[in-house]
Amino acid sequence: MPPEARLAAPAGACGDGPLGLLGGTFDPIHLGHLRLAEEAREALGLAAVRLVPAGQPPHRGAPRSSAEHRLAMARLAIAGNAGLEVDDGEVRSSDKSYTVLTLERLRAELGPARPLVLILGADAFEGLPGWHRWQALFELAHIAVANRPGYAPHGRRWPATLSPELAAACHGRHRKDPADLATTPAGCVLPFDMTPLAISASLIRDLVRNGHSVRYLLPDSVLDYIAAHHLYG
Repeated sequence: MPPEARLAAPAGACGDGPLGLLGGTFDPIHLGHLRLAEEAREALGLAAVRLVPAGQPPHRGAPRSSAEHRLAMARLAIAGNAGLEVDDGEVRSSDKSYTVLTLERLRAELGPARPLVLILGADAFEGLPGWHRWQALFELAHIAVANRPGYAPHGRRWPATLSPELAAACHGRHRKDPADLATTPAGCVLPFDMTPLAISASLIRDLVRNGHSVRYLLPDSVLDYIAAHHLYG
């Protein structure tokens, strides 16, 4: 077994409290992703946050690095943090990486009673009506909406600017107390604020391609992996 395969916390290792889910291509994973996961875990009272690297993202072009590389980098990035896990289900699946399919798989794995909390940025949340079977997400998980850089605190901006379709789907679901997430397995929508970190995977790829340093934008272990495997050059 390669060393990086042993670094992720085993599924279920953090008990039966609310489990956060943070998906993405993670091409590569960086400190913005990790800080979001850490702040969501703390702000929302989550037992753990499970990072879910996409295998075949349906709404964008193919990632620059392979699913196996992105999975390995995610596992390296969370080493030493017992509150973070990595889920390889989308990478191992032959299906497109639709969030609703991942939530259905996790429901089958974890049972109907475990609170699941899907963590989305405000921009992604506003685009939810374009997702595959998006209305089913509310029956499978809670949704925590992180205010990303450029978005005002939720008390001023959210949910006043939602489209009529999304506003209708969220009617009666809005919560302000994170403790509510532990009382039911799914169905709530709760915004929270995060520390603005203007880091993007595309910026990191561009810097590497042009021979510039990306140190302090991502963990050293991921930086070393990128160099060892000649990614993004």
